[in-house]
Amino acid sequence: MLKAIEVVDLGQMPYRVAWEVQERYHQRVADGGAEAILIVEHPPVVTLGRREDSIRNLITSEEKLREAGIDLVHSDRGGDITYHAPGQIVAYPIIRLADHSLSVSGYVHRLEAIVVQTLAELGIEGRTDPQAIGVWALDGQELSKICSIGVRIRRGISLHGLALNQDVDLSGFSHIVPCGLAGRPVTNIRKILGKSGPSFDETKRILVRHLVESLGHG
Repeated sequence: MLKAIEVVDLGQMPYRVAWEVQERYHQRVADGGAEAILIVEHPPVVTLGRREDSIRNLITSEEKLREAGIDLVHSDRGGDITYHAPGQIVAYPIIRLADHSLSVSGYVHRLEAIVVQTLAELGIEGRTDPQAIGVWALDGQELSKICSIGVRIRRGISLHGLALNQDVDLSGFSHIVPCGLAGRPVTNIRKILGKSGPSFDETKRILVRHLVESLGHG
């Protein structure tokens, strides 16, 4: 019988340190232990996916990034370039895809659906794009990206995950072409809903609930 999924809130943690934590949980799951969902908030960091050309979507020099206090990490996740910073809710599910009867693409679409459900509860219509991974929402009259998704599947077990923009400073995205999608703006929940919107912790609770309901075992 499968064990209930464990939710671990890591608080704010540097990307590299959280990556090491993911690896430890990945090994635990590979050894037959309980699956987990890691929730974290990262200090400012630009991460590059496995695509060899993702560095081309860094439009600021590495020196300028350092001057701005932004780290740069070459990750082993799928996808292109992205940006993490405080005010962004990052979720890393560490699950066995076979136990959930999920293919890799099915898992990615499941994450998108979880975010759409979370946004709907907040009063935002989240949308997906068959041509691009992630979730979008209307910011005024403009369709903008509100959640990025990038995963790695190793030994049938997931790593990395999703990053939902709550009230992250959007100026940080000016250093990159987010996810390599030129001309596609980025937004966050606070910008769409204003001060009447949910707090960071409220959004986090809702997202975690949907993650557990969709990926958990009780």
